[in-house]
Amino acid sequence: MSKGRNNVQVGLDIGSTMTKCAAMDGDRICATILTPTGFSSVDTAERVAKELFERGYDVSGLPVVATGYGRIAVPYATKKVTEITCHGRGAAYLFGPEGTVLDVGGQDTKVIQLAGGRVKKFAMNDKCSAGTGKFLEVMANRMGVSQRQLADLAAKGRPTVISSMCTVFAESEVISLVGRGEPLENIANGVIESVVGRVCTLANQLPADKYFLTGGLCENDYVIERLSAALGKPVVSKPEARYAGAIGAALS
Repeated sequence: MSKGRNNVQVGLDIGSTMTKCAAMDGDRICATILTPTGFSSVDTAERVAKELFERGYDVSGLPVVATGYGRIAVPYATKKVTEITCHGRGAAYLFGPEGTVLDVGGQDTKVIQLAGGRVKKFAMNDKCSAGTGKFLEVMANRMGVSQRQLADLAAKGRPTVISSMCTVFAESEVISLVGRGEPLENIANGVIESVVGRVCTLANQLPADKYFLTGGLCENDYVIERLSAALGKPVVSKPEARYAGAIGAALS
């Protein structure tokens, strides 16, 4: 039997890197799950269903709305909704109805302008992983540090330009900089600034008085600080913003 009341609804956001799930009882978040997507979105969906069942939520008796990269692979979904709609709705729930959402995902970056809690316009970078979480992951791995350590190093470094638009070429740039003896702090600074610059280029297409950061970087204070400085406007976030797509799906 499903735990809770009859109005519990589940949102499942299967991203290219991570899968997020939120169970909502009305407008209250009652459960969240975060797990790597892995090779098979179908297997990931089943894994989430099992964990939900262990927490008392049986997806066979609940409405489940799927979104994200792998939304077509959720066999028990009662509805599938686009990422833009879900991320916009989730961000409006978390931050308010007016502003521009910066969603930095694993493989793409989405910028979504909200008006009255609804999506007004959006822009998306899905041609290259530069300017995404994957870019930071690749660079951090190349430097032998975690993404948290990368941000800590960047805060201590001086600007070093990473000019390549392609992740593969940018990785070669980083290797060359390391070989020349450039301090890791400076390289980390260049990597972070490269991502910030690309996100801001996209964000400037949909300017706002305030911005909301969602996705995997929502707890990276240094990235939030640099985005705010580059945009000249406050960028706000919170830990729950990682689940914005799943929350929006659950509210759909």
